[in-house]
Amino acid sequence: MKIIGLTGSIGMGKSTTAGLFSEMGASVYDADAAVHEIYGLGGAAVEPVRDLFPDVVVDGRIDRTRLGALVLGDPPALKRLEGIVHPLLGLHRQACLEQAKAKGADLFVLDIPLLFETGGDRGLDAVIVVSAPEQVQKARVLARPDMTNEKLQAILARQIPDSEKRARADIVIDTSHGLDDARRQVTDAMRLICSPTWRSMRPS
Repeated sequence: MKIIGLTGSIGMGKSTTAGLFSEMGASVYDADAAVHEIYGLGGAAVEPVRDLFPDVVVDGRIDRTRLGALVLGDPPALKRLEGIVHPLLGLHRQACLEQAKAKGADLFVLDIPLLFETGGDRGLDAVIVVSAPEQVQKARVLARPDMTNEKLQAILARQIPDSEKRARADIVIDTSHGLDDARRQVTDAMRLICSPTWRSMRPS
């Protein structure tokens, strides 16, 4: 089984691209969905996070809006949060990987927004970066409810620039030309990575 990382900055179309991989038979691990699970009722992160930030737990769940307001712009608080969340996500991801192996999956896709930022790209068979021109990215993000340019800039400040991500990728998928074109690029990527001769050449 080949294990690949799928990443991209906010608004680049990563989630849609992950859906295309799933549509074509790959086993996809969604890091955002995993966060929702461990933040939800009975989730593994609820009590540890409550110990640090008591006001963010509402009705037994972590309120991500309240949590974001506390940690965005506060690097020490964010680091403390990541010290709780990242190990829990690692355990969750490993369990999903073992399930995919048991089912005989040929390709396991790690859909992780902060793949490079957390060092999650190490040891993978390939890394795919989803990208689009800056003006397309900004238009997509600012069309979301309650999103402002200030919030967008705060999010981007936590992420490695798109240009660096593209430089560190094995494959770049450009989502600015529509769904059919993205689907074609995903098909080509899967064929290439699953070939017996595939070897990653990305910079370490």
